[in-house]
Amino acid sequence: MDLTDTQWEILQPLIPQPQPREDGRGRPREDDRKLLDGMLWILRTGAQWEDLPRRYGTKSTCHRRYQSWVEAGLFEQILAALAEDLKSRGELDLSECFIDGTFVSAKKGGQVWDPRSGAKGARSWWWQTALVFLSPSTLDLLHQRKSPLLKLYSKSVSRWLLRSD
Repeated sequence: MDLTDTQWEILQPLIPQPQPREDGRGRPREDDRKLLDGMLWILRTGAQWEDLPRRYGTKSTCHRRYQSWVEAGLFEQILAALAEDLKSRGELDLSECFIDGTFVSAKKGGQVWDPRSGAKGARSWWWQTALVFLSPSTLDLLHQRKSPLLKLYSKSVSRWLLRSD
């Protein structure tokens, strides 16, 4: 379910390479591809950062990189590039999106997600990537793109929020 080499070739130019320190000190930088795979794993599964598999690096490094990329607007560019790649290959049709309430907190509950309670869905990479677009940042992306789906998405999310009051 990790990025393919082709997808990484699309995304790699978007990620700026930091300048090394003049004094040459510090730890070697973690691999951006490995950390991005970890970020996408978190978004696909809905798991907590503490549950991040070790193959994606440390949870703290992955989370810090995710936060800095979100703040810089880079993560939104990455998601848009992935969506465009899927769309160009005919694997994603944004006119046929659906809304899922798995990211909406329960009425009196917290932010806990129990993967055992959900039904097992398709495991293809394309399906898992499509699930990323069901994350809370979907609204921001639709708004930025001035998508005609924004109104439909907003109404659906509003209905979910009203039910949780």
